[in-house]
Amino acid sequence: MLLEKIKTPGLAHLSYLVGSGGQAAVIDPRRDCAIYVEKARAAGLDITHVFETHRNEDLVSGAPILAAMTGAKVLHGPNPERPVTYAETTRDGDCFAIGQLEIRAMETPGHTDDHLAFALFDTAYPDKAVGVFTGDALFIGDVGRTDFYPDRRHEVAGLLYDSLRKILALGDQAIVYPAHGAGSVCGSAMAEREFSTIGHERLNNPRLQIADRDEFIRVKVNETHYQPPYFRLMERLNMDGAEEAPRVARPRPLSLAQLKTCGADHLVDIREPMAYASGHLPGAMSLPVDMIPAFAGWFIREGESVALIAASEGQLASAMEHLVRIAVDNVVGGYVGVVPAAAKGEHMQATPMIETEEVARRLNGAENWVLLDVRDADERTAAAIEGSQHIYVGQLNEAWRELDPDRHYTLMCASGMRATVAAGWLASRGFGKLDIYLGSMGAWKAAHD
Repeated sequence: MLLEKIKTPGLAHLSYLVGSGGQAAVIDPRRDCAIYVEKARAAGLDITHVFETHRNEDLVSGAPILAAMTGAKVLHGPNPERPVTYAETTRDGDCFAIGQLEIRAMETPGHTDDHLAFALFDTAYPDKAVGVFTGDALFIGDVGRTDFYPDRRHEVAGLLYDSLRKILALGDQAIVYPAHGAGSVCGSAMAEREFSTIGHERLNNPRLQIADRDEFIRVKVNETHYQPPYFRLMERLNMDGAEEAPRVARPRPLSLAQLKTCGADHLVDIREPMAYASGHLPGAMSLPVDMIPAFAGWFIREGESVALIAASEGQLASAMEHLVRIAVDNVVGGYVGVVPAAAKGEHMQATPMIETEEVARRLNGAENWVLLDVRDADERTAAAIEGSQHIYVGQLNEAWRELDPDRHYTLMCASGMRATVAAGWLASRGFGKLDIYLGSMGAWKAAHD
């Protein structure tokens, strides 16, 4: 038997390959899905089933692509917003044999209307589930968000409460296999570990400690979540079926002259924040490689073209992996060479860094200056610097139009990482009076404790 977790870095997406008796099933595959075929064949297994726990919002599903590669049947839950064209509908109680294993579908709406969990049984011990693929209903240390149906927010929160009780009824022995781990935008309080059981979650998951249904609903409807614009694209692709990911994993190389004339909608500098702040090409925004999954979908719209600026070929390859998983395919090329270009006299822009003493001085009466906090709303509620203003970093994608480019803005977050992304975006929109609070809220707290 085989049960292997395949993790997608950045998105913190977890998919699974399950096999027995020459057959295999994949749960929630990603778009670049050759990995599942390779692993199955290495174990002497044919992929016969693909199970989707729900219509994903944060990444492109590889289910239709994997089905085309293997001939596998794709199973999806009932009640999607519109038909999932590449899948058959499976319902509560349906059972699927995978060699000695059996996968049983459980309707678990709440996160989405079409959400399913899949309980895993060993037919040699059929009375108790070995594990359960919980999708985005139950995570390690958290439960799914319920903000995708704002007109029905109380109803869907209640549905999730009911679905969680249904999952808990599988028994404390069942191992939990969620669709995401810590760092995913699909939850805000997931544990760093990616292993648990129903019993452990029952005892330790804060949301599962809420026994009263009405109280659970109240807590869920008062959570703060953000929905990047690319979620709508993911929803559409995950109903209509996406095309296969580009086969070439690296963008074509660009010279500096080609970069300047490529006509891309966005010049995206994927180097580390300090490298960007020290010197970057005019017009480039900052989006470090590791932050692409979280923020590219806020600033790069469907169909817009991108040129990447990197410190190495390895950065370009990693960036492409992240981008294709959220359907940002229009990458016109990649440039490596900012430092050599600067050494040859190429004009660069820099974004100054300031420290706590300077922030405090400006708070005492600097004119035409704004300390702009780009953390999320929950962070802001927990602690804020008096006199600062707040716009979440992702929402600057539109809110920048409301800012005055003649004013001086100091960007801050928790440490300075997101502040650099925010400053880079504003710089790419023509704002010239910018700096970054180095250390940001962490430095402020250290100075005032």
